[in-house]
Formats: sequence, C-alpha cells, structure tokens
Amino acid sequence: MAIDSNLPGDHIRSVRRRLGLTLSDVSGRTGLAVSTLSKLEKGNMSLSYDKLMLLSKGLGVDMAELLADVPGSRAAPGGGGRRIVERAGEGQQVVTESYQQLYLATELLNKRVTPLIAEVNARTLEEFKAEFGDLIRHPGEEFAYVLEGEIAFHCELYAPVVLKTGDSIYFDSEMGHAYLKASDARCRVLATCAPRSSGTPDGFSQHFIDVSKRLQEPAPAPKAAKAAPGKARGSKR
Repeated sequence: MAIDSNLPGDHIRSVRRRLGLTLSDVSGRTGLAVSTLSKLEKGNMSLSYDKLMLLSKGLGVDMAELLADVPGSRAAPGGGGRRIVERAGEGQQVVTESYQQLYLATELLNKRVTPLIAEVNARTLEEFKAEFGDLIRHPGEEFAYVLEGEIAFHCELYAPVVLKTGDSIYFDSEMGHAYLKASDARCRVLATCAPRSSGTPDGFSQHFIDVSKRLQEPAPAPKAAKAAPGKARGSKR
C-alpha cells in the first residue's frame, strides 16, 4: 500500500536534497535500492518501520524529521520545557500490509521514546515474514498496551502469548518479535520504543540492518542445467 504522496516522501526528498545527496548516495548509506528510494519519495511504496529507521540512521536525522509537518524544526536546548498536544485523528500514518501505524509527537525531535498506535493486520507469521523477511528486532526496550481486540505476541525466546484488551507487555526489543491479529475484531496496540541507555530511539541493530539489506538484493538467477555427456551441441560421435 502507498501512503499519502505529500507525506513523508516529500520530507525524505527535502532532507536528502538539503544534505546534497543523490539517491545513489542514500542507497549506499542505507542499503535500500535506488528504485525503492525513488518509489518512497514519490509515495508509491509503503514506508515500513524498518525502512524508516534505515533512512533515519543513513541520513543522520531524527525519525521525526522524516515525518513531521515542519521538517527541520528543532527542540529547545537540552529538551527543557518542550510539550506538544495532539488531537484525536492527528499524527503521522505509516501504512504497511502487516500494520497501520500512527506515530505520535512527531514534531518533537531527539525524543527518548517513540510513541505510536498500531493496528495489526497480519494473522500468521508467514504473512508477517513475507513483508519483513523475519521477526523485527531493534536496540532497546518496548512496551505495548492492547487498546482493542486480541493480539498474539510472538518472539524468539518464549512461546506465543495472547494479549487481550487491557493487557500489556514490556520486553527487550533486541529479541525478535511480531504482533499478530488474534481476533476478528479490530486489533490495536499503543506502543513505545526506547533505547536502553543514552542513545536515540532511531537505531536498529546492525544485524537487522544486514537482514534488511539482503532483502533488497535480487534473487540470484537459476543456473542453467548442464547438458548430459554426449548430448552437447556439436559433440563428436
């Protein structure tokens, strides 16, 4: 699914041009294909969470600058005295096949946490991995509170657990994880992602970045079958 073409694609292009970078330069920094970057800037491809983090890291900007309505806005020195009010229906939508994510407080840069509301669509790990390639993992810790429906939380170290409305979970997000839809009703979670120490909430582990890069590489062409002995064209009898 494509997101609104004038949201964050225009911001990504604006940041790239402000930094004097070509699409090839950004491709080298992020591992995303030039064709993928071009589609993202034009709004012809969904901006999933992993692509957003790769762009944030590769461009050296806060994730909010790629999403905010006023790119480049700066926080007060030291972050003191900041506040932002977001009304119902506001925030930045990022739509993928597995999630419909609404990022909150995107105008505040250099935040210690990334708050968002996600509507979960994928019902099976097969659906989820078809989009992301694997379970998602990123540095730090994550908290999720189920607002509606039932969520099946999968991770690599524990058996799956079903979370119902009002249930919550706090976990180490370096551990591969996925939220799956576990009921017919609408399923939404309020989540916050935070680094473990003084870092920003924008970084993904190098392992996940490497996985993302491999996902962008075209599959190798199948090798031609070898001709049976004595059947090669022009062989002597």
